[in-house]
Amino acid sequence: MAVKRRRQTLMGEVVSTKMDKTVTVKVTRKVRHPLYKKFVKHYKKYLSHVTSVEPSLGDIVKISSIHPISKLKRWQVSEIIRKSEKIG
Repeated sequence: MAVKRRRQTLMGEVVSTKMDKTVTVKVTRKVRHPLYKKFVKHYKKYLSHVTSVEPSLGDIVKISSIHPISKLKRWQVSEIIRKSEKIG
C-alpha cells in the first residue's frame, strides 16, 4: 500500500527570473531574539524549478519540496499566491 507523504511547502517572493526554468525565491521568517525578545527578520533564498506556472519578478509564490534536480535545486513553484503590481 503506497502512502502519499505530505510535501514541505514555503511561501516567498520571487527576486530573480534570469535563469532558464528556474527562479530565486526569498523566504522571510520572523524569529524572536533570545535575549532582547524583539522579532528579527531572517531571510533565505531558494532556487526553485518552474514547469507550468510562470512567475514574474515580485510575485508571492508557494514552493514545495521535490527530489534534487541539480546541486542547489530542491524546490518547485507550485502556485502563484499574489501577482506583483506595476506602479507607474
